[in-house]
Amino acid sequence: MLKWRGLFGRVRHGPLRGRMRRRDFSALLGGAALALAWPLAARGQQTKLHRIGALLLGNADAESFRAELREGLRNSAYVEGHNLVFDFRSAEGKIDLLPKLAAELVALRVDVIVALYTPCALAAQQATREIPIVVVSGDPLGTGLVTSLARPGGNVTGVSLMAAELHGKCVELFRDILPSVRRVAVLLNAEDPFWKQIQEQVQLAGRAVGIEIAPSVMVRGPNEIDAAFAAMKKQGAGAVVVQASLSTKTVAELALKHGLPAATQTRSFAEVGGLLSYGADGPDVFRRAALFVTKILQGGHPANMPVEQPTRFELVVNLRVAKALGITVPESFLLRADQVIE
Repeated sequence: MLKWRGLFGRVRHGPLRGRMRRRDFSALLGGAALALAWPLAARGQQTKLHRIGALLLGNADAESFRAELREGLRNSAYVEGHNLVFDFRSAEGKIDLLPKLAAELVALRVDVIVALYTPCALAAQQATREIPIVVVSGDPLGTGLVTSLARPGGNVTGVSLMAAELHGKCVELFRDILPSVRRVAVLLNAEDPFWKQIQEQVQLAGRAVGIEIAPSVMVRGPNEIDAAFAAMKKQGAGAVVVQASLSTKTVAELALKHGLPAATQTRSFAEVGGLLSYGADGPDVFRRAALFVTKILQGGHPANMPVEQPTRFELVVNLRVAKALGITVPESFLLRADQVIE
């Protein structure tokens, strides 16, 4: 009797064995084909390309936002250049450009739009009611981005920064770091509708700690900021609360030029030359936004994703700026700080 040895082992010829051999051989070939096809299919799924649009105003937080968003998605196996493409659009501080930039992202048919701060979030919402939007904004409920924090109900979800209250907190911090301050001004962004909530909270904080709040100064673009600081100085302001959407390096430099201590909620403002900041841990918040994006890419819907609020807050003090302004920061204040920039 003939014998045959090959890939599938040793088989003896015979009528019954012949039938068994053909059946087993076919089954094995089918199994081998499936075994080869499965990883190919799996690789096809893993390399599906997701497109994320990001809408930025262009303030000091922009670079940290980009870095943390990329890192957060990488930690969830979404890697730029492999299965992920980013389309970043920045208005470079010009709010009037945001509707056009948001429309560009919609035209690209991105899978998700991530919007940093209220002006960007509102522009994205106006551009689409279908593409999921993840926001990092001052007050999504108060500005009409969502109908409920627990059940957003539309195509928008994300993180609320509780920003209005934190701008008010800056007034209290000025009292503690500058005991002699009697009047605090507010620099507001006329093109950012969130200014109303900020103005209200700053005035409430001023009444609570016995500090007069000077009439707010509104600006409509970068070209008006230098004159705005000059006006606040003329009004006798001893410090300035800056609306976060204006928290750029240029604003910090102009505040220093006019001899005015400046503060806002965004950590990056203190890092680029503001006196201090108090707000949510920015990098942590941006990583939280990346988790929302991950959930959406995996099939979640914004309508059913509760808006989160930060649980970690940071006080950052820039001692270099304090020295330039002739301010001696009390030791008790430094002990409260989460970071001191020297």
